[in-house]
Amino acid sequence: MLSTQTRSLKPAEVQKNWWVIDAEGLVLGRLATIVANRLRGKHKATFTPHVDCGDHVVILNAGKVRLTGNKADQKLFYWHTGYSGGIKERSVGDLLDGRYPERVVTKAVERMITRGPLGRLQMKNLHVYTGTEHPHGGQTPVVLDVAAMNRKNTASGGSQSKAA
Repeated sequence: MLSTQTRSLKPAEVQKNWWVIDAEGLVLGRLATIVANRLRGKHKATFTPHVDCGDHVVILNAGKVRLTGNKADQKLFYWHTGYSGGIKERSVGDLLDGRYPERVVTKAVERMITRGPLGRLQMKNLHVYTGTEHPHGGQTPVVLDVAAMNRKNTASGGSQSKAA
């Protein structure tokens, strides 16, 4: 007889895989959505919402992601210094051209993960690098070709996309 009960995964039963994604030429929002689903584990049949059952994701060439439309100039990141009148802003294009372009990708993924202790635990499985080298070769990560999943995942040249 078939069992109709839902199987809930225990933390000791979780099997984590390693994925490596080359972000060069990929659209930022679409990349962040795919990465967030991998970090949460929603691509697995054994997904359990209250358990960290996601995989590790290594993103390379984070500074070479693309933004469609005028987002590079119009989308702003805000932060506050703590002093009165200390609100600061910087455009995404400036951040991608700046010293730490990987923070743009990290923030895009972080804002798609649920907030709380479980979300912070899942974000520790994200490893973002500006160049093509990474120190996780010992885990033998599998290459995930995001560009081949959907034609819209890559911003084709022209005036509507801006290379970062």
